Amino acid sequence: MVLFTAMALLVPIAVQAAEDLEALVTELGAARLSKKQAVVDRMIETGEPGVVPILEALVGRDLYTRKSDDKVVIGRRADGKMHLTDPITGADLGQAGTRDVRRVKTNNKLRSSVKAVMGTLTLMSPDPQRRLEGARGLLKSADQSMLPLIEQALAEETDAAVKNALQLAEASVKLQSESAGERLAAVRSLADRTDPESRVMLSRLLLKDGDVWREADETVRAAAGETLASMEQRLQMWRTVEHLYQGISLGSVLLLAAMGLAITFGVMGVINMAHGEMVMLGAYTTFVIQEAFRSAAPELFGWSLAVALPAAFLVSASVGVAMERGCIRFLYGRPLETLLATWGISLILQQTVRSIFGPTNREVGAPEWMQGAMESVAGITLTYNRLYIILFSFCVLGAVLLVLKKSAFGLQMRAVTQNREMARAMGIPTGRVDAMTFGLGSGIAGIAGVALSQIDNVSPNLGQAYIVDSFMVVVFGGVGNLWGAFAGAMSLGVVNKLLEPWAGAVLGKILVLVAIILFIQKRPRGLFALRGRAVEN
Repeated sequence: MVLFTAMALLVPIAVQAAEDLEALVTELGAARLSKKQAVVDRMIETGEPGVVPILEALVGRDLYTRKSDDKVVIGRRADGKMHLTDPITGADLGQAGTRDVRRVKTNNKLRSSVKAVMGTLTLMSPDPQRRLEGARGLLKSADQSMLPLIEQALAEETDAAVKNALQLAEASVKLQSESAGERLAAVRSLADRTDPESRVMLSRLLLKDGDVWREADETVRAAAGETLASMEQRLQMWRTVEHLYQGISLGSVLLLAAMGLAITFGVMGVINMAHGEMVMLGAYTTFVIQEAFRSAAPELFGWSLAVALPAAFLVSASVGVAMERGCIRFLYGRPLETLLATWGISLILQQTVRSIFGPTNREVGAPEWMQGAMESVAGITLTYNRLYIILFSFCVLGAVLLVLKKSAFGLQMRAVTQNREMARAMGIPTGRVDAMTFGLGSGIAGIAGVALSQIDNVSPNLGQAYIVDSFMVVVFGGVGNLWGAFAGAMSLGVVNKLLEPWAGAVLGKILVLVAIILFIQKRPRGLFALRGRAVEN
């Protein structure tokens, strides 16, 4: 009866309802339990879209009869009262006491039958999301009587997601078939898939109940084993792609955080322990800019990051120049004192931010164009925000290289890096170059803070998580060399993410650190050593 009803729904002809739905609903409430299935079938034959919420309420045991007038209603309990709605129009019917209504009786058999029929109803819905829910319901039931319905719905379906779910439901039903040939065809139909449901279906065929295989046919078992092995190989390939993507993403973050440090450390020889706080200032600048957009022009929120980038650069660069002019320039040539001074400044900056913004994390939103993700056939997710950060880091690297290679300031900075005394003798104002260099490095760190605010918590301790890794990138790549920083950041990021699945995050970092220490023993100047008399001496 259920199959006949479901097939009738798929006949594309326009007919009027055979019976009045309201009368059928009233009859459903009054009918004996043994007669309710027939009433449900007649309701479905009307083809009315309002049948679905009524049946959902029946299955959920939310369908009641009001005792005062025997009207069938949908009732949901809240605050000790029943909130009533009309099952056909959805109109609010007010409240009633729990003793003023009587639940429409059902049993497990009726509910199971209605659930199966509801799957066929939703397959006819114009809403793709409803059809997808119906297809998933058929997948769970795996009722062989539904196979003709699934095949016909599959032939007419145009939405890719719904079609995918219907194909999976079809394979699930065919795997229950008594025909070994049909089961074999179902196994082969799953060959191009890697989703968890397909793998579970095939895995069940390879299980044993005692000494008896669940799948009796050896050919079907062999095909299931081969298909499952092929799935695992493709899945492993996609996992490797995901790890590489995450590694490049981590490398781009490290590159942004370490780029400014490579410049200041290379030119001035200053171990700036407050570099992480420059990153933090950039992130908090982003927060302030976004709050201003939220309150003043929420419709322009998508432009908040475009405004935050130059603002973060200027804020961090200004603090960096003030640090250099007010403290660091008096400590050149005294690395230990410089380290202690910058560490103290980092504590001051952290406490200042805590006093202004509080110690808790601050919410920084992502513009609409940075939200979402790409999802592969294997279920691997590649988020857009990380993709934009990768592209952004490459753009920043290109812009900095352009400044260093093509501008007068870049020429002076390279001269000071290679031989400070000779540069001073040639008339280059090394003090001003130092201040501008420190400002540039700090400004780049501020830009890194804008990027990090999209993937990490914005808190006073934000920079501390990246300062050690930044120094590792600079030392490994070569002090003062941006290409070295790029190679070091990408190497550390990718290796970290490839090690994590089998070594864990902590042990993976330890292994990377040990490898860097051994590498520095052999190449103390890193991957790309700077050339110049002062550097080589």
